[in-house]
Amino acid sequence: MSRTLFLDDAPGERRGVVLLHGLPERLLIARAGDSALAPGIRAVGRVRRIERGQRLAFVELPDGPDGAFALSGEAADLTEGARVEVTVASAAHAEKGPGLRLIGPAEGAPRMLTAPPLLEAQLGAFSDTDIITGPRARAVADEAEDEALATTHRLQGGGRLHIESTHALVAIDVDIADARGAEPRRLAANLNALAIGHAARLLRLKQLSGLIAIDLAGKGHDGARLLEAARAGFAPDQPGVVFGPISRFGVMEMSLPRHAAPVRERLCGADGAPSVLTWALRLLRAIERAAGPGDFIKAFAPPEVVHEAQRLAPQLVARIGARFTVECDPALPRSGSRIAPK
Repeated sequence: MSRTLFLDDAPGERRGVVLLHGLPERLLIARAGDSALAPGIRAVGRVRRIERGQRLAFVELPDGPDGAFALSGEAADLTEGARVEVTVASAAHAEKGPGLRLIGPAEGAPRMLTAPPLLEAQLGAFSDTDIITGPRARAVADEAEDEALATTHRLQGGGRLHIESTHALVAIDVDIADARGAEPRRLAANLNALAIGHAARLLRLKQLSGLIAIDLAGKGHDGARLLEAARAGFAPDQPGVVFGPISRFGVMEMSLPRHAAPVRERLCGADGAPSVLTWALRLLRAIERAAGPGDFIKAFAPPEVVHEAQRLAPQLVARIGARFTVECDPALPRSGSRIAPK
């Protein structure tokens, strides 16, 4: 598969993007203050609580919320207070701490044993091509961010995909919409096969996992063809993907392993809208872009965004100098900002 790598190094945030055939497939975000407990990291923790009924051990870690691993094998005899070495299997998200795998007993206080890889190394795991930086990388990262937060996505030929995450599952609806050009049943069959491939890419971009339910278009589905499309589309997510049969109601179900927190949780607040930090980072990028090689810029934003932007401003000063100011305009919504020459 043809993949292209991009890295946007912006004030307060670095964003890595993988394009698959020219479309965003992965969005990796690194911000100051992020938890160091990324998947693959090894750490020493203390068993804080054991729930025999759930067959789980909850572990105090050196950073972030408690993680948990299954009580099985040699772990069955663990007691509270024991020190253990663990590997982070899946990142924390929402109200859940990270999933862990037990390596064995350990000594000493909770501490990190390995450091999280840089975005360059993470991107290199997807392709051995050169990483593109600069203005093009920033534009690609902005587009990937917008697509990761969108719920409706257009398909080639006029169809649409609607992707929404709930507490129980990720629901995907395949909508024929404006698609035309074939006998209805064939049209739906072709659209479903196309939609499954795009759904796989978009779920990786959004970093959504768990139970997935795809409401297919039309009726009388070719289960073998669609399962083949699903296996091809979700091959990069293996191992751990489990496919179910298509139900009598035209729903394809599958389960995807969880590795990282959803992008929406990284970028948005509890209300589902971009957080103050996300808007502040966007504002700093806009100032840097407008400032160019030597202009002085005056930016206006709502008070809460200004407060966050001023906290991060030294990182932009280090890049372009003190060639900007950020001032409050209470009339602006959180999503609003105004930039003008100073």
